[in-house]
Amino acid sequence: MARKNLIGISDSPAAPLEGERPVVERPIAGLAPGHRTNGLVGGITRSLTNITQKVERAEELERQLAQGHAIVELDPATIDASFVIDRLGVTPEAQAALVQQIRDHGQQVPILVRPHPEFENRYQVAYGHRRLAALREIGGKVKAVVRELSDEQLVISQGQENNARTDLSYIERSLFAVRLEDRGFSRETIMSALGVDKAALSKMITVVRRLPVEVIEAIGAAPAFGRRRWMELADRLENDGRRAKALAHVRQNAFSEMDSDRRFETLFAILTETKARARAETWLAPDRTRPVRIRDSDTETTLAFSNKAAPGFAEFVRQRLDALYLEYQQETGD
Repeated sequence: MARKNLIGISDSPAAPLEGERPVVERPIAGLAPGHRTNGLVGGITRSLTNITQKVERAEELERQLAQGHAIVELDPATIDASFVIDRLGVTPEAQAALVQQIRDHGQQVPILVRPHPEFENRYQVAYGHRRLAALREIGGKVKAVVRELSDEQLVISQGQENNARTDLSYIERSLFAVRLEDRGFSRETIMSALGVDKAALSKMITVVRRLPVEVIEAIGAAPAFGRRRWMELADRLENDGRRAKALAHVRQNAFSEMDSDRRFETLFAILTETKARARAETWLAPDRTRPVRIRDSDTETTLAFSNKAAPGFAEFVRQRLDALYLEYQQETGD
């Protein structure tokens, strides 16, 4: 009993707190949500499940203590973020809810940190960034487990915790994978961090490589959209004209004021528009004939010569293309 009190096991119901979905395979003693059922049987099932979970959690914390992984309290000011960002932002509403939950119930789940590899008396987060930010706002110490972790172990712990919570969107996980690859981590390490196989990881990395990172970061997590829709967006950004159009649009203040899913939908709709307003017109020559039809699209301008209105005019222009191009370069300075 003394040991149980020492590690802070609570007798309160094991309800999910802190705005995160607790799961069975957390690296540090999280709880698994019970199945929802109705009526008396459901209530009994939930009670038994809660009792079992509390016992399992106590056993897990005892095991951590036996291995020297005690829960300690640290000054948030001594803790730095992970060297790889895994989120594309958290809404102010979601973070405010987390802050309020911790105010009401305290910090239920510790964060995982390692001694900072570069600075003495400092730490680096493996997971628990939102909890750390909330405790900084509230004030006071943050509960943490301190482990000696290599870079590979840190990113695997970070990725597995996020994967277990399943609250990172597809594009966030994909961008996390690319950032790890850009830092020189092997595909095997990244697969372990994300819990995916080789084929799935390859697709995730391909999606991000095909998109401007500025567009991804401007859209944000977009939790409602998976790989297929992001690949469709990448298809629409293959030509330089549309990329420039997308970049100009996402830099507007009105775009950033939307929620993330709405930002994705808006940009997708803009890039999906067929340029029906891309004009088709007939050129009126000085002699009042119309020998050339001009059509503009997103990617090209087409001239169609009427052999009936001006026989031989197409060949006349073709023979002078070199001179016309040189004149164009002189005019534009290219």
